[in-house]
Amino acid sequence: MATGKSLAAAHGAWIVFEDEAGFSMTPPRARTWGRRGHTPLIRVRGRSRRRTSVAALCCYRPGEASRLIHRPRNHLLLKGARRSFSWQDYRDLLVRAHIQLGGPIVVVWDNLNTHLASGLKRYEAEHDWLTTIRLPPYAPDLNPVEAVWSLVRRAMANTAFDTPDDLDRILRRELRRIQLRPRLLDGCLTATGLTLTPPTPH
Repeated sequence: MATGKSLAAAHGAWIVFEDEAGFSMTPPRARTWGRRGHTPLIRVRGRSRRRTSVAALCCYRPGEASRLIHRPRNHLLLKGARRSFSWQDYRDLLVRAHIQLGGPIVVVWDNLNTHLASGLKRYEAEHDWLTTIRLPPYAPDLNPVEAVWSLVRRAMANTAFDTPDDLDRILRRELRRIQLRPRLLDGCLTATGLTLTPPTPH
């Protein structure tokens, strides 16, 4: 998965996994308790014309507390309106991560078309603090950010959001809760089966 350049850049660098997810007014459903014969119901308001997307980075470096950095973006569900992040959005997120982490970063992400944009590739080539590595196709189990989305959706399950702003508030709250618990982020990495250090030779 890594090239020679990536391995060189990884020396002392933060390993940063990226993924994005979308959230809407329709709450995630989960099992819950209820009286026998009475199915619990969650009533939500009419369909909203807004969708919230979040791009998140799980950041790891041996000897450092794990970090979660995220960027929300609201999209109007109108004809012709963009419903996802642009390559400039990803560039700005990576710049923000570089500043916050205070060192070079090796970004591990999937083969989304926007990740392969020529503008983003050109930006990487012009900045030696940034290296990107592509995950194998159809390998979400190798990305710890997927486990972050699972934690967020589990906490938001069966919640009736009053307004889109209410959805955004609860979403920010849950992401902040994970940010303050580096051990949760460590657990997300452990779930992938990946490690930050090479195995000790026998």
